[in-house]
This record gives sequence, C-alpha cells and structure tokens, in this order.
Amino acid sequence: MTSKESRNGTARLVLLIAALSACVGAPEPRRAQAAAAPQKPLPSRPQPTTNSWPIRQVANPPLPYQDIDQRETPPPALVNVVRNLGQSFRGKVGIAVRRIGSDWTVAWNGNALFPQQSVSKLWVSMTFLDAVDRGKLRLTDTTTITRNDLTLFHQPTAVLVAQKGGWTTSYSDLMRRAMTQSDNTANDTMLRAVGGPDAVRGFLARRMIKDIRFGPGERLLQSATAGLDWRQDYSIGRNFYAARAKLPMSVRVKALDNYLANPPDGAAPASIVQALAKLKEGDMLSSASSRLLLSIMSEAKTGPQRIKGGVPPGWSYLHKTGTGQDLPPRSTGFNDIGIMTAPDGTSYAVAVMIGSTTVSIPERWALMQGVAKAIAANHEKR
Repeated sequence: MTSKESRNGTARLVLLIAALSACVGAPEPRRAQAAAAPQKPLPSRPQPTTNSWPIRQVANPPLPYQDIDQRETPPPALVNVVRNLGQSFRGKVGIAVRRIGSDWTVAWNGNALFPQQSVSKLWVSMTFLDAVDRGKLRLTDTTTITRNDLTLFHQPTAVLVAQKGGWTTSYSDLMRRAMTQSDNTANDTMLRAVGGPDAVRGFLARRMIKDIRFGPGERLLQSATAGLDWRQDYSIGRNFYAARAKLPMSVRVKALDNYLANPPDGAAPASIVQALAKLKEGDMLSSASSRLLLSIMSEAKTGPQRIKGGVPPGWSYLHKTGTGQDLPPRSTGFNDIGIMTAPDGTSYAVAVMIGSTTVSIPERWALMQGVAKAIAANHEKR
C-alpha cells in the first residue's frame, strides 16, 4: 500500500466516524410498547438450544461481508456502516453485531478465525460457572497460588505471591480478577480447576457454539507465539522479554506468522456474538450464574477507549477485551467483545477483532467506537 493510499484510507475512516458521531444524539425516550413488554425470564437451569445459527451468504459477494438474517432484517444503514468500516480499515479485522432476541447478525469477516487472546477468559469463567451449576465446584472454594503457578505478561497476582511466597484466595476473587483486570495467572488457575483446555472445549461443544477454539493456556500460547519453548523462570520479572529479544528476528517473524495463519485460540466474530446472545438469554448458564457473570463483565477495567468509548450516554456496555503480542510494525489480537444495551432494554452483542494491523492505537479505537456509534444511531431504525 502506498503512503497516498494509506492517507486516503485513514481519511475515509475519519470522515465515516465523524458522520456517525453526528448521527448519535441524546437517547430517545423509551418506547411505550417496549416499556410495557414483559422481560423474558432466565431459565433456572441452562437449556442448550438445538439449532445452530444458519448463515445465508450474500450471493457472490465482492468483499468479505456477510449479512446474516432470517425472519427479521437489520437496518440497512448499519449494514452499510459495518461494511464501510471493515473495508476502510488497514489491517485484518472481523466485526459482528447481533440484536439479542432477533434473528439477524451483521458481520464483516464474520466467519473467519481471529486470535482471541484474553477474550478467551470469558469461556474459562463460563466453564467454571457451569461446573458450579452442576455442583462440581463452588465459588467459595479456595486455592493457594505459588511461584510455580505464575504465568507472564499481565498478572497483578504475582505481586501478592512474591510478597508472601504463596497466596490463598477464593475462586470468586480469581474470576473477578481474570474478567475485570485480565489477570493471566488468575485465569490459568481457574482453568486448572475446571480440568484444563479440554473442559472448556467440551463446554462450548455442549452449548453448540462452533468456530470458537480454546488454546493451551497463557504460558504455552504466548511462548509459542514468540518462538520460545516455555520455561517457568520466564514468569519472573522481565525474563520472558529478555529471552524473546535474543531470538533472531527470522524466528520471531515465522512464529508470529504461523500463529496468525492458524491461531489455536481463533474464534469467528459471528460465533462470539451468538455465544454472548445465549449468555444474555440464559441459554449458557443457570439464571444465577448468568446474572453473576454479566455483572462482573460490567465492572471491566480494561479497554475504556475501545468499543466502550463509542457507547452513548444512557446506554450500558459490559465486555471483555483481548490484546496480543506486538512485533513492530505489527500489532496482533487487539479485540473487544461485549453487550450494548439501549435505554429501552434492547441489547446487542458486538465483537470487533483486529487480527493484525500496523495502524496506531487511536485508529483502532476509532474503528471500534465507530461500530458502537453505528449500533446506537440505527437502534430506532430497526
């Protein structure tokens, strides 16, 4: 891509985001019929659905765009904005928006697999809560984390472990740390408790969620992505970064290319929003566990300028972010997935997955915020 083409692409994206901002004003008053409509109660026990979402591809699409719809039709303007945002972005991106309680999903690259990174923590928490629902585990159970349990990258629990040589806490606390702070050690500790990666894969299969892979855990995933074989001393201080920096650049490039070409933690945006919709509707977990997890997601501290930055006043947004490794000029796995809810109670599941890009962080924020603004701007046009 030439520098002129790059400037033109960026200019188109900026103009598109500006237009969306002009469309989103103060939230309209709640519709009378929406206020009067009874809320669908969550089932007392999880009831897996028997139908997988059918996808109707646009006939001979000239671009990697899918408009997934059945009995209802998405707002045409939302369809156009999602297409334009995906087309204008300089990098590989997947976008999916699903109105919860409806039959349509609008997506760009919706069926392609994108690296999830910490988005996958959502599936660990779901699997743990499913075990709680089945009486196999309790949130009040405690566990002790030692230096041998530490992982790498973002792990605030490492400070507590280092201070005492070991740290005991409840799984309830670990879930909050994993979901709101994206603590890798907290997440991997929960993963071991539920039975490892196979347990998560089995849970997703039982809930009939396709095209969401689950990797081998943070330590093995991140070391392989960097071109290293895991060693436990990498979890201490800057050891991992130092070992990674000593690798020949050709080794690092090949390892990252291999990861992006076939991510072991890859997921399709359309599948992610399907799972989010089922969580909101009570089809993934019991009613109590569903409410708990959604509440925890609403407390997330990460990614305030991603999708959340475009959510207008009066709306709510609960979510989970993910961020992968950088190998300049490339950044990978820059993600945000969650549920936007309008003042009238209508909810939308949304996923924006940036697999690989060289654009700045503010440009990535602009893309994600543009999706949120488009959802809000077209909410009353459905």
